[in-house]
Amino acid sequence: MLEILRELECELHEPSTRGNRERLAQLLHPAFREFGRSGGVGTREEVIGHLLAETDPPKVIAHGFAVLELAPSVILLTYQSAHINAAGSLERHANRASVWLREGSGWQMVFHQGTPTMPIQHNAA
Repeated sequence: MLEILRELECELHEPSTRGNRERLAQLLHPAFREFGRSGGVGTREEVIGHLLAETDPPKVIAHGFAVLELAPSVILLTYQSAHINAAGSLERHANRASVWLREGSGWQMVFHQGTPTMPIQHNAA
């Protein structure tokens, strides 16, 4: 389950998906809502419109994926992400949570939240 949902989640980071209305409609449930990293709230159509309007989609790195089954065919996927800037540095770090629902058409994201966080500091051993 983890691998399937990680792949679907990361697909939403890809410019080819972010610019494809049909694929976004397949991945985002009609009742989709997002609580964005910026604090804004978006509906499915607002988020799709925003993604389609991007002229320079961010390069995203994601790690630390974990799943929790909330109910049959309802999964909470959590992970951390950051954007890679033009200089190759990481910025816009966030904790992420998505709720995925499996129905007849397959897995769809019904909720997503991004919470800003400080970069993870690794101690030298």
